[in-house]
Amino acid sequence: MTTLTVEKQRKNIDLPIDTIRKLSILAAAYGESLKAFMENLLIAKASGVQVEISESPSPSGDEWYDDPENLLLLQEAEEEYRRGVRGKEYTIEELREMAGIK
Repeated sequence: MTTLTVEKQRKNIDLPIDTIRKLSILAAAYGESLKAFMENLLIAKASGVQVEISESPSPSGDEWYDDPENLLLLQEAEEEYRRGVRGKEYTIEELREMAGIK
């Protein structure tokens, strides 16, 4: 016989009284304790969620961040910023001119 062990963690949560009442009614309808009902409800909800962890620092998955040279530029800029090195500040007009926007 194989035994399956599931790692668990305790978490206290605060819910509005009205929510507890409604969940208690649902739990009774399913013949479960409130605690068991809430646990099963949350487990079922979490089972339907797919989580992907990307190593890219871009939240949108922008391919620019996949280029090691671009990441190096970002790291260098961050190091300069932390050391207090500041580059030239540009006005909106200068930025528009550089970008070719009129």
